[in-house]
Amino acid sequence: MRLIKLKEVLHMTGLSRATVYRFMAAGGFPMKVELGGGN
Repeated sequence: MRLIKLKEVLHMTGLSRATVYRFMAAGGFPMKVELGGGN
C-alpha cells in the first residue's frame, strides 16, 4: 500500500478537498491515515 498526501490526491483526481472528504465519509475513498504524534 502506498500513502499519498491529500495535495497529491487533489492534483491526480481534479476533485476539491470537500469532495474528497465527502467520498471518505461515504466509503468511496479510503479514510485518511494520521502519521506521527502531532502533539
